[in-house]
Amino acid sequence: MVKVREQQPSIKGGRVEISDWLHSLSARHDQSIVDQLNQAVSLISETEYLQAGIITADILEDLGMDSSSILAGLLYQAFHNKKVPADRIDADVRALLAGVQDMDSVHERNPLNLSQDPDKNKENLYNFRKMLLAVVADVRVVLIQLAKYLCTMRMAAKSDENTQSRLALEAAEIYAPLANRLGVGQIKWELEDFAFRYSNPELYKNIAKFLDEKRLDRDKYIKEITAKISEVLASHNIDAQVNGRAKHIYSIWRKMQRKAVGYGEIYDVRAVRIIVPSISDCYGALGLVHGMWQHVPKEFDDYIASPKDNGYQSLHTAVLGPGGKVLEVQIRTDQMHEQSELGVAAHWRYKEGAQHEPYYEKQLNQLRKVLNWHEDPAEAHDPDVSLDEMRAEFFADRVYVFTPNGDVMDLPVGATPIDYAYHIHSSVGDRCRGAKVNGKMVPLNSQLTSGDQVEILTAKEGGPSRDWLNPHLSYIATSKARSKICQWFKQLDRDQNISDGRELLLRELKRLGFANVSIKDIVKHVANCNTENDLLAGLGNGDVKMSQVVGALQRLRHPVQSLPQVKRQHTSTEAKVKDSEIIIAGIDNLVSHMALCCNPIPGDAVIGYVTLGQGIAIHRQDCLNILHVDEEKKSRLIEVSWGSKTDNKYAIEISVKAYDRRGLLRDVSALISAENVDLLDAKTHTDKTTNICDMRLQIEVSGLEALGRLLSKIQQVTNVIEVFRVDK
Repeated sequence: MVKVREQQPSIKGGRVEISDWLHSLSARHDQSIVDQLNQAVSLISETEYLQAGIITADILEDLGMDSSSILAGLLYQAFHNKKVPADRIDADVRALLAGVQDMDSVHERNPLNLSQDPDKNKENLYNFRKMLLAVVADVRVVLIQLAKYLCTMRMAAKSDENTQSRLALEAAEIYAPLANRLGVGQIKWELEDFAFRYSNPELYKNIAKFLDEKRLDRDKYIKEITAKISEVLASHNIDAQVNGRAKHIYSIWRKMQRKAVGYGEIYDVRAVRIIVPSISDCYGALGLVHGMWQHVPKEFDDYIASPKDNGYQSLHTAVLGPGGKVLEVQIRTDQMHEQSELGVAAHWRYKEGAQHEPYYEKQLNQLRKVLNWHEDPAEAHDPDVSLDEMRAEFFADRVYVFTPNGDVMDLPVGATPIDYAYHIHSSVGDRCRGAKVNGKMVPLNSQLTSGDQVEILTAKEGGPSRDWLNPHLSYIATSKARSKICQWFKQLDRDQNISDGRELLLRELKRLGFANVSIKDIVKHVANCNTENDLLAGLGNGDVKMSQVVGALQRLRHPVQSLPQVKRQHTSTEAKVKDSEIIIAGIDNLVSHMALCCNPIPGDAVIGYVTLGQGIAIHRQDCLNILHVDEEKKSRLIEVSWGSKTDNKYAIEISVKAYDRRGLLRDVSALISAENVDLLDAKTHTDKTTNICDMRLQIEVSGLEALGRLLSKIQQVTNVIEVFRVDK
């Protein structure tokens, strides 16, 4: 079996010799780092976790990790089992330990209790792998977890068969693919070999025996080949390291399975690796190798021009070497070799105290989303997978949460317990009445995060709330949940839908200050609605969204009820004011202002009134002063509309009625500020007999859409009964 380092820490009596290990570190690290490790060893020297800690730390040290990572690997088992006080550990190391605990916590919630359904198992493993990285904020944590698990595999040789089988399953399905995706080839290979050894001990021994029987002849052959290649490369001024390459037992078995051949037909047990300074030298060496021996057709891969998904780069070829024996040759640069062997870990070799490089933190963020692991790394570039599909997978934003049974659910970022409930089944979503996240009750519009365990509380019967469809309340984030909720409301009786829709519409019109708007006028501006009942039923069953009604209100430009008809004059001046705040048809360069009686804002249907000496007063079309204008003054009314200029703000007044409590005004004011709305004035009055507080707040908003969003959020403040725009 291949180890991460050819020479492991010296072992006496089955235990790592600590003094020898620390002494070996002094040749590669500053004395200050060795002293830190020595102090950490003393902290756990009396615990049963010392040996596992040293092996884990040694793996991380061989990967070239920084001192904090090595210390975290050394201390983790003792720290996790509360054998070492947290206040004795450096802050950076504690943060790494906490990250590893988070990964362990995710693992413990889902111990891979696989079902009999292979498709379900595949999906669950796929999501679980991605969840492991979704809870990690520091790339070093993943590498510590891999080293820790490899240590467990090394120490499991004397464990019982059930334990070995479980570890083999986890190594093969979770941690070896994770090491592969990170590009940490040495850990991947060793985990795969251990998994194969524990799950198929007889097969493992047979292949190992086959390799041992041929070892002497193979070693002699490889020694002659490497000497010849080195001589030819040197004669062409290519500085190269040429070495025999070990073939891993698991990879031999996989190739036997894939090609349906026996041991004797696996040719690349004879393999060499050529490491050169530059990419041009790679291709130069390739040409020389092909010139020395005949190239085997269809056995060439250029992973330099087209790297694998995990970043692996190299040239692979096969030739008929001396004696007609097939020889596999890999050619790569020093940098490619380091990336292949150590992956992300290769980039943590920096001076102590240096900042972690943002590029590699970004790489981990991408890995959280990409983890579409292939069973065979050689299939990483599947020609049947389009570039668009790979890109969509690469940049997908997802969260991964647990069911109470430990299954993993894959949801988009921003998903709520209601989205989760409908993802399970439409009936669960319809009857959802509450949710527990990690054992605690949470609001139904709470956003879920990766690693959460979610439990839905349901009623025996009933349906969803119409408020769930309100985008301002953020109850749902998925189209699937929205579709299911709308479908439920469609099934209700039309009469009930009309009644519910009327209630919703009147409430929204009152909130936005459109109490005098005719429903007939709204119908004209809503698609697929021919009658008032069509509109109301659509609102009731969810086919018509309240945003469509708001859009209709914005498009309304005709007088309502007893509003006098306004003549439109056609001149060329309209084109000159397209970028203005108000477009005044037929009147050029007139001063306008917003009427204080109704305070119109963009989105309101408006009309102009020509004043004496003060330009055009802009009123809402349902302003009482306009509706009751004298007959002799109707000739002063003129058609106006909102222009494209949108950077102004408009003062309006809103009313908030709520049961009084301490901090009520503070909470409402804070919400208004959070919405970037200016609060100009506030007046409050509390009726002591009813304990109802009436707030009159003067605010500045940019338009009707911003007002609607603000009113919806104020409505959610604790104790608020209703909130609406005030008509003066």
